[in-house]
Amino acid sequence: MKIMNSKKVITQIGSLPLTDVKQAVEYSLKHDIPFLPELPKKGDAMLNYIKNPGNLSCLDEFKKNTFETVKVQCVGPATLVLSGYNQDEAVSRAYEHISRILEGLKAREIILFLDEPALGHTGIDYRELWQILFSNFKVTSGVHTCGNMDWDELFLSSIQIISFDASQFDLTRYSKYRSNKRIAWGIKGIEDVKDFKEGDLLTLPCGMGTPLYSPKDCSKALETLIDVRSALLT
Repeated sequence: MKIMNSKKVITQIGSLPLTDVKQAVEYSLKHDIPFLPELPKKGDAMLNYIKNPGNLSCLDEFKKNTFETVKVQCVGPATLVLSGYNQDEAVSRAYEHISRILEGLKAREIILFLDEPALGHTGIDYRELWQILFSNFKVTSGVHTCGNMDWDELFLSSIQIISFDASQFDLTRYSKYRSNKRIAWGIKGIEDVKDFKEGDLLTLPCGMGTPLYSPKDCSKALETLIDVRSALLT
């Protein structure tokens, strides 16, 4: 069933299987909500760039543009703690990286996602760490995780947008589902979208920076997102 929704919905997680900066930025600009490209093949893997916060291959080229709505992302503090950083350093490194990304970025609305693949594998109070970061920036807050976790905890957090792998997990079956949250549906096809509502986003299940992807997959991924958007929206 189609629903009325005039807002832009298509974006991506961030990482791409590309090495050409201009090509990556041009690809990002084709999305409803452009995203800051990360190129792991040029050293932009999340645990690499956080060693030198703000040093991303595409950042300068990306900032040449002016956006209505834009999505940027940073490895989250829970993942950094699980990777060996203490909590203070995890927050400070993420804060510095986000600050450098946002400096000079021209946009009416900025959506900031924390990439947290470690959720579900750490016993720390990650919600408190998130709050420390988001309270310092004027952004729409989001968290992306491609693994499984206690989803009810995430629904009860202060995060505004939850991004997840909808091809593997069905969030609608959890008791605290939605709780006034927007959902970024990480999809392989329309069958993965269980409950699309106004304000929700369409993206991929995870980033495209792994060896599973090649440059030719970029156009195919975008075509899939466009086809699903057309099927969902009028």
